[in-house]
Amino acid sequence: MSAPTSRKPTVTEREAREVAEAAREQDWRKPSFAKELFLGRFRLDLIHPHPLPADEDVQRGEEFLAKLRDFCETKVDAARIERDARIPDDVITGLKEIGALGMKIDTKYGGLGLTQVYYNKALALAGSASPAIGALLSAHQSIGVPQPLKMFGTQEQKDAFLPRCARTDISAFLLTEPDVGSDPARLATSAVPDGDEYVLDGVKLWTTNGVVADLLVVMARVPKSEGHRGGITAFVVEAGSDGVTVENRNAFMGLRGIENGVTRFHQVRVPAAHRIGEEGQGLKIALTTLNTGRLSLPAMCAGAGKWCLKIAREWSAAREQWGKPVALHEAVGSKISFIAATTFALEAVLELSSQMADENRNDIRIEAALAKLYGSEMAWKMADELVQIRGGRGFETAASLAARGERAVPAEQMLRDLRINRIFEGSTEIMHLLIAREAVDAHLSVAGDLIDPDKSLQDKAKAGANAGLFYAKWLPKLVAGPGQLPGAYADFHPAGHVDLSGHLRYVERTARKLARSTFYAMSRWQGRMETKQGFLGRIVDIGAELFAMSAACVRAELLRGRGEHGRAAYQLADAFCRQSRIRIGELFDRLWTNTDDLDRTVVKGVLGGVYEWLEQGVIDPSDDGPWIAETPPGPSRRKNVHRPIR
Repeated sequence: MSAPTSRKPTVTEREAREVAEAAREQDWRKPSFAKELFLGRFRLDLIHPHPLPADEDVQRGEEFLAKLRDFCETKVDAARIERDARIPDDVITGLKEIGALGMKIDTKYGGLGLTQVYYNKALALAGSASPAIGALLSAHQSIGVPQPLKMFGTQEQKDAFLPRCARTDISAFLLTEPDVGSDPARLATSAVPDGDEYVLDGVKLWTTNGVVADLLVVMARVPKSEGHRGGITAFVVEAGSDGVTVENRNAFMGLRGIENGVTRFHQVRVPAAHRIGEEGQGLKIALTTLNTGRLSLPAMCAGAGKWCLKIAREWSAAREQWGKPVALHEAVGSKISFIAATTFALEAVLELSSQMADENRNDIRIEAALAKLYGSEMAWKMADELVQIRGGRGFETAASLAARGERAVPAEQMLRDLRINRIFEGSTEIMHLLIAREAVDAHLSVAGDLIDPDKSLQDKAKAGANAGLFYAKWLPKLVAGPGQLPGAYADFHPAGHVDLSGHLRYVERTARKLARSTFYAMSRWQGRMETKQGFLGRIVDIGAELFAMSAACVRAELLRGRGEHGRAAYQLADAFCRQSRIRIGELFDRLWTNTDDLDRTVVKGVLGGVYEWLEQGVIDPSDDGPWIAETPPGPSRRKNVHRPIR
C-alpha cells in the first residue's frame, strides 16, 4: 500500500470537462418534457392530464403528514433552534421515533415508503417549522446513504444499512473539499486498495449532517493499478471509524441549526464490501442520485413561499398607511401578487416533477434541475419582497420584535435561511451550465464532432452528414405549430374561467423560438459556445419560465377538474403566466443585447489591477489568513467534535 500524498491533482480545463462529461447519464431512454421543450417541441401530452398518486400512497402519506404536523407544532421550538444554533437532541430523537429518517426508505427495511410527492410535502412542512430540520432530513435521505444505496447498492448493503438509516442512524454526503467545489476532477481525497479494504486519506468540507452523522457517503479517488480501474469512487463509511475526525462545526449566515462541518480521514480502513458500485462510478452515482434528490430544495422553497404569502396577507391587511391597508397600495399590492402567483407556480412545478419521478415514465433530470434552479431563485425573491413589505419590521429579528411586544415574525431569518439554496447542491451558475449541457445534448450528439478540434477530418465529415440529416428534419418544424392556431388547447378555457389556452399557445410558440435561438447561437459561436455562459444562462432561464408556465396551467386544470379551488387556481395561473411572459421577453432581449463582451474586458481589468484605485478609501476588516486552507493528509491535530445522537 502506497503512502498518501499531499499533492493535489493537476487538471487541465479539457480534462475537467471530460470528467464531468463521463459522469453524465449519456442516454435518454425515456421521454423528457423539458428536453423536448428546449428542442422546440411542446409535448403537453407528457404532463397533461396531470399524473396522480395511487390512493394507498395518498392515505399513507397523509397519515404521516398529520403525525409530523403534530410533532412540529408541539415539540419544535424554532426560536430556540435559531437562538442556540442547534437542533435539540430530544427533537432529533423524536424525529427518529416517528420515522422521519425513513420517509423514503422501503417498508421492508423499516422505513415509511413514502412517495416522492409526500416526501416533499413532509420536507416543506418540517422546513417551515425549522429550515434546519428540513436540511437535516433532506441531507440524510436525498443525498445521504439511503438514496445511492436504493439505486446502486447491493442487496447486502441494503440489508446492512437501510434499517439503520430508517430509524436510528443519521447519514451525510461528503464530496466537497477545501479546494474542490464544482470541479470534482481535482478531488484529492484518496482511497488506496489494500487487500479486501481501502485506506482513506483526505479532508472534506461543508459536510451537512457530518457533525452528528453515524454513516457517511464519501467520494474518494482510487489510484489506477493492476486489478483496479481507479477513478472517483463512492464508499459507505462508519463515522465512528478510527481515523475519522470532525475538526470543526461550521457556522453560517443562515440555517444556524445545521450540523455542517469539516471531516478529516487519516488511514481510515473501509471494507471493499462498503464500496457503492464499481470503481470510477462515484460521480455518476452522485449525479444520478441528485436527479431526484434535488427536488428536496424546491420542496422547502415552495413551503417558504406559502409562509411568505401568509405573513404578507396578514400584515398588509392590518398595517394601514394614508387611510387604507398597505396591500391596497399598488406598490405593495404588486409584490403580494408576485408572491401569491409564484408560490402557486412553485408548488405546481414541484408536484408535477415529483409525481413524474414517482411514475418513472419520464426522464426528469432536466425537470428536477429546473425545479431546483427556479425554486431557489424565486423563493429568495419572495422572501426579499416580504422583508420589503414588512419595512423596518422585516429587517428586525423575531426576538427583538417579541421583546417590544409585537408578533415575532422571523422574516429576516427566512431571507438568511433561503440564501444558501442558490448555492446548495449546485449553485445557480453551475445549474445553468448543467441544464444547458443537457438541453443541447441532441445537437452535440449529431454535430459535436464538427466543433471538436481534436477530431479528424474523416470524423468531421461523418458528423456533417449526420447533422445535415438531423437539421433537415428538425429545422422546418420550428417554423409553425399549434401555438399559431387560435383554437389550440381549448381544454384550458372552460366556461366561467379565465383563459389559459392563450398561455399554452405562447409556450408552444416560444419553445420554437428558443430552439431557433439556440441553433443560431451554435452556428455562430460553434466551439466557443461553451464560453458563452451569459447566453446559456438566459436560454436556461427562459426554459425554466416555460416549464413553470406549463406546470401552473396543468395544475390549475387539475384543481378545476377535481373541484378544488378551480376558479382561484385559474386566476393564479393566469397572473403567474402574465408575469412570466414579461420576464421571458426581457430574457430574449438580453440574448443579443447585453454587456457580456464589455463585462469580460472589465473583469480582466479588475484582475490586472487596473481599477485598484477604486478600492481606496475603505478599511478591510478581514483577517490575514489564506483564502483556502491548506489541508495536507495526515493525523488530525484538533479535537474531534463529532456528536452522534443516541
